[in-house]
Amino acid sequence: MRKIREVLRLRLEAGLSFRQISISTKVSVGSIQKLLKTAEQLQLAWPLCASLDDNQLARLFYPAADTACSSRFQLPDWATVHQELKRKGMSMQLLWEEYTQQYPNRCYSYSQFCERYRRWCQQQKRSMRQQHKAGEKCFVDYCGPTITIVSPSTGETRQAQIFVAVLGASNYTYAEATLSQSLPDWLHSHVRAFEFFGGTPALLVPDNLKSGVNKACRYDPELNPSYQQLAEHYQLAVMPARPYKPKDKAKAEVGVQVVERWILARLRHHSFFSLAEVNQCIRALLTELNERPFKQLPGNRRQAFEQLDKPALKPLPLHPYRYVAIKPVKVNIDYHVQFERHHYSVPHQYVGETLELHASDQLVQLYFRQALVSSHPRKPHPGTSTLSAHMPTRHSQQQQWTPGRLKQWAQDIGPDTLRWVSERLEEKAHPEQAYRLCLGLLNLSRSYPAERLNACCRLANREGLTRLKQLKSVLHSNRDQLPEQAGYCLELPQEHENIRGPHSFH
Repeated sequence: MRKIREVLRLRLEAGLSFRQISISTKVSVGSIQKLLKTAEQLQLAWPLCASLDDNQLARLFYPAADTACSSRFQLPDWATVHQELKRKGMSMQLLWEEYTQQYPNRCYSYSQFCERYRRWCQQQKRSMRQQHKAGEKCFVDYCGPTITIVSPSTGETRQAQIFVAVLGASNYTYAEATLSQSLPDWLHSHVRAFEFFGGTPALLVPDNLKSGVNKACRYDPELNPSYQQLAEHYQLAVMPARPYKPKDKAKAEVGVQVVERWILARLRHHSFFSLAEVNQCIRALLTELNERPFKQLPGNRRQAFEQLDKPALKPLPLHPYRYVAIKPVKVNIDYHVQFERHHYSVPHQYVGETLELHASDQLVQLYFRQALVSSHPRKPHPGTSTLSAHMPTRHSQQQQWTPGRLKQWAQDIGPDTLRWVSERLEEKAHPEQAYRLCLGLLNLSRSYPAERLNACCRLANREGLTRLKQLKSVLHSNRDQLPEQAGYCLELPQEHENIRGPHSFH
């Protein structure tokens, strides 16, 4: 029963306050204020015109409302109500007020409105019981069935895995084939799914597979570091489903079932020879799947996505996520860590410590307690990458020696010293093998004058002395200071009276 006329009478004739009118008519103070404001705009005065009946009066206040009087209540469109509740900021109170404005004479009370909606929800499928806000959750999982890919050259077969992502509010679905469920494929599938949606949700709800969760736990799961890095890049949170609780990700389970029935089942008789061919067929069938009408709700997945999830998704970052392999590594005694058969140096102070290695396509970075300590270009082949700044002082000095530098030092001492050093360097298959011997000789210039050291080398060159201890013995015994013997000859005379010639043999 309408109470517009009574509200106007009590206010305009009796002069009662808003609260007194509310107590008398059982109408809220807010509704009374709206009625009186509208009456003022319509310039209505009391008493009202005698020709103005209740229906005409109702049309003045509610032009778009159904003013027909009926003893039967108008049943709300519960499917529309259910969809509207998925919007952010939407409430049952607001939907009920809109419903009463549309059917003022045939509307249920607020308590009956809520009760009948609850009964309607109970009559639907169990999956409908969960309330998912627009843009809030994205459920991800892999299908059980796989697709066979045949190599055209060898005939070998490989099973492609099917990745599925479903938005909670609209059921908008994404699917693609990958060669494996490994960590790189898992993360790259997320990136392509976000690009397909055109944005990112607030929460990711995955299963407890190893690529996403290192250690499953009901209360405190341990995420894979690379997966956590992806979440930080897109500014979202990861909330894995509880172990052995598939209802936590019911949307993903239903999405997987729908993909298996409407996509994989249709491709079961097809032969594929590449991953790109598989994804091309999946993408075509995926468009058809998202445009299939709902059975009990109005519209389809695409329409629901355009109305609910798409406006609520967060925008994509400027650059997509690039996969970074993260693993703990221990620094060896040679201040290097190994990754894929290549050794990378770190400051020698971290020997024995466990660092966190981040390896992208182009760069290898090493962190200690979240602080960057080393960075190298990534090398795909075995070898060693060493920075001089990471070496101890004595090691860096040793690395700075070259044959040219040793010869220059020897030349400053004297030509005989240069000859001796040059011969030692040439004797070895690798000059580095003679570095320590040459440095041992050259460092003697700190204890002996250059003239004595050069004279010692002259004596060594003449007598064939190649050991460092032999040269030290010469210097210690002062042989280098003895005068050289004139006409000194090592060969004996060939003509002598006691020497017989060839004629003596017969």
